[in-house]
Amino acid sequence: MALDQNLYHYSLLSLFVAAPITALSLLFLQAPYGKHRRPGRGLTISPALAWFLMESPTLWLTLLLFPMGRHRSNPKAQFLISPFLLHYLHRTILYPLRLHCRRENAAGFPVTIAALAFLFNLWNSYLQARSVSHYADYEADSWFWWRFPCGLAVFASGMAANVRSDMSLLALKGEGGGGYKIPRGGLFGLVSCPNYFGEIVEWLGWALMSWSWAGLGFFLFTCSNLIPRAQAHHKWYLEKFGEDYPKTRKAVIPFVC
Repeated sequence: MALDQNLYHYSLLSLFVAAPITALSLLFLQAPYGKHRRPGRGLTISPALAWFLMESPTLWLTLLLFPMGRHRSNPKAQFLISPFLLHYLHRTILYPLRLHCRRENAAGFPVTIAALAFLFNLWNSYLQARSVSHYADYEADSWFWWRFPCGLAVFASGMAANVRSDMSLLALKGEGGGGYKIPRGGLFGLVSCPNYFGEIVEWLGWALMSWSWAGLGFFLFTCSNLIPRAQAHHKWYLEKFGEDYPKTRKAVIPFVC
């Protein structure tokens, strides 16, 4: 137990340290996949397989750790872990299947990036699962049933935006004609990366639901990772499409940035 407490404590501290370091590094260098793919980046695998493998710890590790927690039978813990698992059921299973069915496998996904993402998901899944199932203090949390539905509503709205935007991008690629096109409709009228905006909103909802340091750390890390990447996407769109690209769009947060 003492070993797990130390592991949890230092893993949580590391998440907060990693967030600003990640944000700073992504100002200068983007992970080389998708729009920012660069030649000569080593071994690659299909994007569908990469997404399945690198996101998989969020399901199997969470399901392995949750029954070991002292709150495993607590309805609050069970309700709380469900949205987390729902998001990653989509990201680990359904999204890769859509990639495969759309035949989005021609351009390889760097194995090094997939491996780093796999390690992060191991780390974060451990934190979120142990926080919810073991280290949370539900007895002292008299506001849980008031806060949970509010956070869940935020989470659900973010997930809807994330999934819908991802599906729109896949449909756009499936139209044929080769190359990238300007996405339009829905939240694309406001931002270049509504899929990233949706995911940021999701984990804001998760932080509200869980009301934990682990949930807050995950939200901040998500912002540190996705906001710089969205800004790089936005710059890429402007450079590629020039005057044809809507000038009123922001990168990721509507009306802000």
